[in-house]
Parts: sequence; structure tokens; C-alpha cells
Amino acid sequence: MHFAVEHPFTASPAQVADVMCDPAFQSRLDLPDLARPEVVESSVDGTTRLLRLRYEYIGELNSVAKRIVGSRKLTWLQELRLDVASYTGTLSFSAEEQADRLNGQAAVTIVATDTGATRGIAGDLHVKIPLVGGTAERSIVPGLIRRLDVEAEELSKELDTRQN
Repeated sequence: MHFAVEHPFTASPAQVADVMCDPAFQSRLDLPDLARPEVVESSVDGTTRLLRLRYEYIGELNSVAKRIVGSRKLTWLQELRLDVASYTGTLSFSAEEQADRLNGQAAVTIVATDTGATRGIAGDLHVKIPLVGGTAERSIVPGLIRRLDVEAEELSKELDTRQN
């Protein structure tokens, strides 16, 4: 299922990228229905920054999801790979167990504007489970968008703090 969000910031693309890729910032974020993430990897290779996080879902699951997950923890890896020369990259995520059944990838762009920068994230989430995949995608994507919106609000606050 396709999703797309845009978030404006009153900071430069470089400043937005710095905070997005900051493991200290990301590891203290409180996002709806998620435990704080564990930083799995943070690295720089030339102009490419990589930040890999492990998330655990701690919210309430609907009955279909409970049958699929069972008593296991619902965890996934999220990877942000961002080129700070072009301010483009990818955001990918996949379940730790059976990554082929729950995964997604999105393009990330940070574009300069007259008042700062706009971050765009657009991609697709896939739940490859017979009979319930489409229903699961439709129930997961709104939460994904809500968490990206909350992350953007916190990113904006952090940018304000760092600029003052």
C-alpha cells in the first residue's frame, strides 16, 4: 500500500539531515505504540549516512494481528540511508521474523525552500499474508503516517533547540 508525507521545517536541508541521522535524537523519541528504538548501527561512508534502528510494537493489536503474531514480540528493523550531498535517500523497514512477509521502502528527499526545507517520504508497505495482507496494510499505514508526523514534530522542536 502506497503512502506519502511531507513535513516543512524552518531549518536548512543540512540541519534537517543532521537531526534525522542523529542516533541520540532517534533513540530518545517517544512514538505512539512503540518502545524507544535500539540503535543497531550508525555510520558514515563519504556523504552517505546510515542509521539502523530496532523497534518493538507495544500497542494493542487487533484480533487478526494477534493470530498472526501469536505470543511473539512484534519487532522490526528500520534503516535510513541518506546522501547528505543530494539530500536524497531511502527509508526501509522489515519485520525481524519473516521479513519477506512484512516490509516496505520509501524514497526520502529534503528540498530547500524559501523558509527552510521540506522533507518528503513516499513509498510502499507490503504485508504478504494470504487473505489478510490488504486489510493489514490498510490498518498499518495510518499508524505509520501518524508516527512519521510525530517524529517530524519532535524533529522540528529539536531543530529549534539546536538553532538557539
